[in-house]
Order: sequence, then C-alpha cells, then structure tokens
Amino acid sequence: MEFFHALLTLDGWIALLTLTLLEIVLGVDNIIFISILAAKVRKEEQRKTRNTGLLLTLVTRILLLLGIGWIVSLKSDVFVLFGNGYSWRDIILILGGLFLMYKSVTEIHSKVSGVDEEVEQTTKASVRGVILQIILIDVVFSFDSILTAVGIVDELVIMILAVIIAMIVMILFAKAISDFINERPTIKMIALAFLLTIGLMLVLEGYGEEVPKGYIYFAMVYALLVEFLNIRMRKNQEKKKKGTAA
Repeated sequence: MEFFHALLTLDGWIALLTLTLLEIVLGVDNIIFISILAAKVRKEEQRKTRNTGLLLTLVTRILLLLGIGWIVSLKSDVFVLFGNGYSWRDIILILGGLFLMYKSVTEIHSKVSGVDEEVEQTTKASVRGVILQIILIDVVFSFDSILTAVGIVDELVIMILAVIIAMIVMILFAKAISDFINERPTIKMIALAFLLTIGLMLVLEGYGEEVPKGYIYFAMVYALLVEFLNIRMRKNQEKKKKGTAA
C-alpha cells in the first residue's frame, strides 16, 4: 500500500493529471514520426507496426524511468570541444536530431520529386526496420519526457502511471492521426517540416542552446490552421464548379 500512497492525496492526483497531459503533448512529435514511418509498410501491417512501436515505446520509457539516476548522470560532461562541454545526453540528442533531420529531408525529397515508394512490396524485414527506427528515435524523445517528469513529481509510481495513460491515449488516436496525415499530402508535408524543425531543435539543444518548444508547437498549429482554411476553400470552389456545370 505504501507504493500507492502518493495517489491517496489530492496533490498526487493533480500531479498525475498534469504530467499525463504534458506527456501527451510531448508525444505529438512521436506520433507524427510513427505515423509517417508506419505508412511505408504494407497496409494490412500498418496498424500492427504502429501499435508495436508504441508499446515498445512504453516499455522503453518505463525502463528509462526506472533508471532515472542513470539518466541524470548522463548530463555530466564527458569531453570538452572548443570550450563547450558535452555529455552523453548531448551526444544522444545531437545524433538523434541529425537522424530525424535526415529522415525528414529524404521523405520531403521523395514527395517533391514525385518518387512513389512501392509500399505493397515492403518485406517483413522492413517492418522490423521501421520498428527499430521508432525505438531509436523514441529514446531521444524520451529525454524530454523523463526530465519533464522528474521536474514535476518525485514519486516514481506517478511518473510510470502518467506515461502508461498517455501511451494508451496515443494508441487510441494513432490510427486517426496516421490516416489524417497520410491521406492529405499538404498536411503530411507540414508534419515533415515540423519533424525537421524538431530535429534541428534537438541538435541545438545538444550544443547547449535551449529552444522553447512552445514556439515550435505554435508555428505548427498556425500552419495547420492555415491549411485547414485552404482545404475548406478548395471544397467550396469545387462545389461552385459543380453547381455551375449543372
């Protein structure tokens, strides 16, 4: 019972709710990345790939939470270059950011150049490759999630419950978000640009430059609102054309 003592207080429930909401917000970029990667496998395997990736993401984050002491130790400098100290956390953020930028740029290039991948011919080995990429990039995304959790609450049980609840919410909405992104080329391009920006932010953070994530989320929401207006405008124009033709 002592293990759940933190949840028997009002402060505990408030901390759980707050942390869960933050975990969901911080998981938006992860869902977008998973949705774009999962679209590369055969259609009948996309749901399995998304859910497997998210479940393994949950396991990864719980394991990292259990090793909070190790995570904190990664912030200690291991070498100095040009007067700047770099820790293992910085190295992971830089490498993860570069990987995310690479994936985003190559995907944008394939869309702009009109190169369509033969998704139906993707092998099961590619499915495993996609899941591996999801796990690798989630390790990078998890640093924000875990450090946020440590800064808000001290009880490990609340951190783990918040991650589990947030992941359940993401699994429930993953298909809807994935379909919405992949069925609309312009929305997918905005999502890729968002991931490219997140990758750059991770690299800058690794170099010691703090970039408030709120600015990036605001820019994405603004771009999406503009695109929603464009979609609505195009629909109205199509209706007028059909009405004129009739």
